[in-house]
Amino acid sequence: MSKTNVTPITNATDIGGVAGQRLKSLVERIERLEEEKSSIGSDIKDVYGEAKGTGFDTKTLRKLIRLRKMDEEKRREEDELLELYRAAIGL
Repeated sequence: MSKTNVTPITNATDIGGVAGQRLKSLVERIERLEEEKSSIGSDIKDVYGEAKGTGFDTKTLRKLIRLRKMDEEKRREEDELLELYRAAIGL
């Protein structure tokens, strides 16, 4: 995981009804998760590169991943609508 230039928060205090320590904790958690997200995004990109290097079409692979995330009924509705639209334009 790469380190980013995150400025540590010091002197967190309660000001104007804002709980400084709680806010500091939330900000730091979000920063850590953003770093992890960046690292995971890089890992995913590497896997797509590997798939491409093996001869797979990454655009189709991305669509396949999207379809697998969908609820089966939602996927079926989308497929039926696509077929209807294809038939309507003679495709």
